[in-house]
Amino acid sequence: MEPPPAPPTKTYGRLDERPKPAASTRPPVDYLAREASNASLGRAGEEFTLNFERARLIRLGRKGLADRVEHAAITRGDGAGFDVLSFEESGRERFIEVKTTGYGKATPFYVTWNEVNVSMDRDRDYHLYRLFDFRKDPRLYALNGALERTCALRPVVYRAHVT
Repeated sequence: MEPPPAPPTKTYGRLDERPKPAASTRPPVDYLAREASNASLGRAGEEFTLNFERARLIRLGRKGLADRVEHAAITRGDGAGFDVLSFEESGRERFIEVKTTGYGKATPFYVTWNEVNVSMDRDRDYHLYRLFDFRKDPRLYALNGALERTCALRPVVYRAHVT
């Protein structure tokens, strides 16, 4: 575990401030979207987190809690808004959303509207575990609290319907 990266120096808050796409003769490859859809990488990151949390609780002398760590993405489904249910040393629940990349620490990641909502509802107990360099040298940092407070959120996908 290590500290999170420093925030970027430039953010875009309004649509009219968005960067203009570069001219290209072929469509750009969206490597972040490609990796975000890589279910096996995500599942491996969740398994890593399950083991990390169990080891953390055992080190704290809380084997009973370690035995109760749950892979919520499997047992409750993707709609839960978090991937792993773990515990604080006190026994209070810890809701963990796992985001995994094979790239570096500062690589942006996608979150869903539901994950943002659940992080607000469970602000005190919500943790985002960002696993990076996962294929070579897995490391992670953790953010605690609502994603709107701990991350710079930028809308990149919209759901549309004909009006």
